[in-house]
Amino acid sequence: MKPRTSFISKRLEQIKKANLYRTLVYNKVSGPYITIKGKKLINLSSNDYLGLNSTPTLSQIQSSSRLISGNDVSFKKLENNLARHKSKNAALVFPTGYMANLGAISILTQKNDLILSDEFNHASIIDACRLSNAKKTIYKHNDVSDLEKKLRKKAQRKFVVTEGIFSMNGDFARLDEITKLCQENNAFLLLDDAHGDFVAGKDGKGSADHFRVTKNVDIYTSSMSKALGVFGGYIAASNDIIDLAVNTSRPFIYTSALPSFLADMALKRFLSDREKKRLELWSKIEQFSKGLQSIGYKMESPSQIMPVIIGSERKALEFGKYLKNNGIFAQPIRYPTVSLGSARIRISVTNWLSEDMISKALDIFEKAGKKFGIT
Repeated sequence: MKPRTSFISKRLEQIKKANLYRTLVYNKVSGPYITIKGKKLINLSSNDYLGLNSTPTLSQIQSSSRLISGNDVSFKKLENNLARHKSKNAALVFPTGYMANLGAISILTQKNDLILSDEFNHASIIDACRLSNAKKTIYKHNDVSDLEKKLRKKAQRKFVVTEGIFSMNGDFARLDEITKLCQENNAFLLLDDAHGDFVAGKDGKGSADHFRVTKNVDIYTSSMSKALGVFGGYIAASNDIIDLAVNTSRPFIYTSALPSFLADMALKRFLSDREKKRLELWSKIEQFSKGLQSIGYKMESPSQIMPVIIGSERKALEFGKYLKNNGIFAQPIRYPTVSLGSARIRISVTNWLSEDMISKALDIFEKAGKKFGIT
């Protein structure tokens, strides 16, 4: 008789055979470096885009939900600033960006509604759509014609959900055209701007500001653990939507509050002089992108997220191992994060990187490209 858990071991064997098996790698991050098993590597897998992160001084730790006793005054100050940042009436902080997406989508969509989601949307959006009682349909990545066609479907209400900068491709959503379609079809637009927030647009206002369509977005979700270098997520929308979230969002109601020292730190980072670092980041993005193109890589990403498409899962693992052995840490990304056969090395450019580091990284990528037949 087979053990009850035999299906688990069988599945693990299938994963290993497909070169998709993962293990936790314990590390220590310090500025632009990551140390793994005593080896110091240049870190190209960080989300600390502006290089603002530092070791926090622990202060008060909240242990209750915000509707009980965890609603520290620090949240009010932070949320007021985040709301203005997104040109909205109000904002609401969640413990994570993942929970912000779960909370935002679940409170708005109902049984007879229709959610239209970009096929490359983040896992948190996918999970939120699955948990919703609304009907769901996927439109082809950044394909406005496909979205227009699917918006013709009948529904009580329609909700278009997209990322601003896509986390695995680094491309911008075509928000100028998407917002126009939403207006023409009376559809709500939910924008996850986790990777565009504080990086793109005027003063880092985000992806929608990059296209000058900020006020045409109905609800924003974002993260403070990316470019702001802290922790937590938030939504920004009208007063009514935020009020509805406070009253009905299960991910908000049934969890402990973000520790107040993190809210204080987020506010300090938000109010700091970020613009100089943001402009420096875009200079380094340009330098890295042009450098990769000059050594034979095809680069289509206009942002700090630069995927080097490998294709084969096995080759991606070998490519990543070669980088690591030569002092560069850039993670291979495989299924299910991306589709089978489109494995890639995901480069994340941050403001921590010096010109010498970028030069060294490009030198290693040039050698790796030739070794693995990518360039």
